Amino acid sequence: MKLATFDTGGGARVAIVSGESLIDLSQAAPGLPRDMIGLIAAWPDAERAVRQLEKTAPHFKLADVHLQAPVPRPQKILAIGLNYADHIAESGLPKPERQVWFSKLPNAVNGPYDGIEIPKASSAVDYEAELVAIVGRSCRHVARADAASAIFGYAAGNDVSVRDWQFHTPQWILGKSFDTHAPFGPWIVTADEIGDPHALGIRCFVNGEMRQNSNTGNLVFNVYDQIALLTQAMTLEPGDVIFTGTPGGVGFAAKPPTFLKAGDVVRVEIDRIGALDARMTAER
Repeated sequence: MKLATFDTGGGARVAIVSGESLIDLSQAAPGLPRDMIGLIAAWPDAERAVRQLEKTAPHFKLADVHLQAPVPRPQKILAIGLNYADHIAESGLPKPERQVWFSKLPNAVNGPYDGIEIPKASSAVDYEAELVAIVGRSCRHVARADAASAIFGYAAGNDVSVRDWQFHTPQWILGKSFDTHAPFGPWIVTADEIGDPHALGIRCFVNGEMRQNSNTGNLVFNVYDQIALLTQAMTLEPGDVIFTGTPGGVGFAAKPPTFLKAGDVVRVEIDRIGALDARMTAER
């Protein structure tokens, strides 16, 4: 099942994606939560009712609505760095013995087809195609063997990075949290539909040129490793967002480095999930 957050000018709502159309849950089942975090939190009780709506006549065409990020305001956005061997090699850094984590702040969340800003403060803006995992329940101290049960679903993401700001200090949070620099979506594909997430092709194109081409099977620390470690430190909550790492081929590692500029079109696609398409725009 694919679940999206959309609006038509009257506020955000949640829908089932049915082909090229949407089944608006607020119309089909007014008693269900109207926001994605609420729906995820209620999923143990709401899933059966939602699945019964899959054959309901659609309410909107995808082309006629604005798709927002599936979780427009997550409580936490956590991201792991240096998690594909080829990206580690091109970064010139040793393979990490421990998982390297940073945060992206909620102001960075952006819709799957919305413009991504080239900020006034920098021209060193880079792309990072990533599989995104969406947490499905409140959980702490999750064993690796049980980690799959903590994941609600998956999306495609772009960990947009302002490289000079990222490396001004050992902490990456500023360079990773500029406005619009955490697009993900275009919807959530529920975990049951994906199964094992470690065999998905992942690619990034800039102006139609393939820059990244890998598979989630190449993760150094896989998604279940990530859940197990994070929940030792903190309680994960429904709707929390995890960017799981990017493969090699990023712009700063090119010779010479190649950064994004206004007008560039960046596409991130992941097998069985979907694609993000965004035009880079100058900050207003």
